[in-house]
Amino acid sequence: MTPATKPVIQIKGLRKSFGDLHVLRGVDLEVNQGENVAVLGRSGTGKSVLIKLIIGMLKPDAGSVIVLGQDVETLRGRALDEFRQKVGFSFQSSALYDSMSIRENLEFPLVRNVRNLSRADIDKAVEKALDDVGLSQTINQMPSELSGGQRKRIGIARTLILQPEIMLYDEPTSGLDPITSIEINNLINEVRERFKATSIIITHDLTCAKTTGDRVAMLLDGKFERVGSFEEVFADPDERIKQFYNYKFVD
Repeated sequence: MTPATKPVIQIKGLRKSFGDLHVLRGVDLEVNQGENVAVLGRSGTGKSVLIKLIIGMLKPDAGSVIVLGQDVETLRGRALDEFRQKVGFSFQSSALYDSMSIRENLEFPLVRNVRNLSRADIDKAVEKALDDVGLSQTINQMPSELSGGQRKRIGIARTLILQPEIMLYDEPTSGLDPITSIEINNLINEVRERFKATSIIITHDLTCAKTTGDRVAMLLDGKFERVGSFEEVFADPDERIKQFYNYKFVD
C-alpha cells in the first residue's frame, strides 16, 4: 500500500445509541490520506454523532475508531488533547466567541495549545490563517460584524491555525445562500490541496457533497448503505437514495 492510499481513519462496526434511539447500527468506513469523503444523510441520521465519536467527544457502544494509528476510545488527558490538535473540527455554528475580536478568536487555540510562542509568532500565524481564507481585513472586527459565510470562514481559519492533519466539517454550508455555499465548497477543496489534509465533510447538501467529495458515503438507517463516487452512489436503485436525490439536489 502506497502512502497516498494509506487509511488515516478506520471505523469498524461502530454502534451508538441514546436510550432506545439506535443512531449508528454498525458503521464501517476507511478514509485515505489526502482524501475528501462527504458523509450524506437526512437530519437526525447520526452524521454529527459520527464526528463526535471520531474526535472522542462521545464513546461508542461497540466498534472501533482508529485515527492516525490511535484508538480514540483509549485516549485520555494529555494524549487526547495532543490527538485533537491533529484533528481540526469545524463546527456547524462556527463556534466563535462573540466577546472576542477575530484576532483574539484565532489566538485562543494557539495560546492554549502551543507553548513558548512569541508575540511575533502569534501575529504571524493569525495573519497567515486569515489570509488562507481570504479575510485578512477582518482581523480587528467582532464576529457580530461578519456575515454568516465570513463567520464560517473564520471558524475554518481558527481550526487551520494549528495545522491539523485531518479536517472534520459539520454541515459547512448550512444556512448559507447558494453563492456563499459555493465559496465554502471551494475553500474546502483549497484546504485539501494547500495543506494536504484529509477531510470528512458531514452534510445533507448534495451540491456540497458532489463538489467536495472524492467519495460519498450515504448514511441510511444507521449504516453506510452505499460508498463510492457521487455518480455511483446515486445510480443505486435503492428507493431511499433516489428520494433523497430527487428532493435535495440543486444543480
